[in-house]
Amino acid sequence: MSKSKADAKKRRTFMVFTIPGFLLYSAFFIFPILMGAYYSLTDWDGVKKKFNMIGMQNYVKIFQDKQFINALGFTLKYSLFLIILTIILAVCLALFLNQSVKGRGFFRSMYFIPAVLSMLTVGLIFNQIFYYILPPIGKALGNPTLSKSLLSSPRMAIWAILFVNLWQGLPIPTLLILAGLQSIPMDLLEAASLDGARDFQKFRFITVPFILPVLSVVLVLTLKGGLMVFDYIQSMTGGGPGGATRSIALLIYEHGFTQNKYAYSIAEAIIAGIIIAAISAVQITFTNKKKGV
Repeated sequence: MSKSKADAKKRRTFMVFTIPGFLLYSAFFIFPILMGAYYSLTDWDGVKKKFNMIGMQNYVKIFQDKQFINALGFTLKYSLFLIILTIILAVCLALFLNQSVKGRGFFRSMYFIPAVLSMLTVGLIFNQIFYYILPPIGKALGNPTLSKSLLSSPRMAIWAILFVNLWQGLPIPTLLILAGLQSIPMDLLEAASLDGARDFQKFRFITVPFILPVLSVVLVLTLKGGLMVFDYIQSMTGGGPGGATRSIALLIYEHGFTQNKYAYSIAEAIIAGIIIAAISAVQITFTNKKKGV
């Protein structure tokens, strides 16, 4: 077989394996984005076949919409708190699980159970807990904070949602960090101990550099979860009280599926996507610099 025929066969093989994937990617990713960008320039309500082109009016209205600005602020604040708490708690739990303690295997198994439940189910369960179980306990203890549902307080609702998110979401980051901890050579830690290094020094100069790649993965996953939070809020507060816990994802859902402002909600989704992509790019760039990539 000549070289030209061999090259042609390789090209055909490449095309056979590449084209189906590209077509699927285009059909389920590129095409919807292009159609969404087109509809965002209209006044389409999702029902009528006829609609008008209105240019950039939807985008102009969004930046003048106080609901969108407030939802964006809440989403960013929620994501920041979620990242900080997830990193701190997951590292502490991973360090604990990495110790040789009795019942460690059983605790690992039980600890992972919340992660297999759906977020909507967990949200509905804790909605009942916060409204019907904790208030009577709070009254019996004489605690004014717990005597009322935390979800009915504009100040405390975000912390209640964060608690539920962490309760269900911590197992996976913890296991990822635990895997990173178990990859650290014991000889290195023993040598540091012989040199007189304290526990904090070993953690700072040995443990952290080894688990930094894992922490970057946890950071990306947590950031994504925080910026796109929907299920917990929808099932626990519905965005209340008074819109205090309305996230970007929930606002887009409300405008699109309850108010039939489909074109407007698509424009909101595009802006939110751009903001999320920009934040993620900055975070990944910063993490890569820390890792020296």
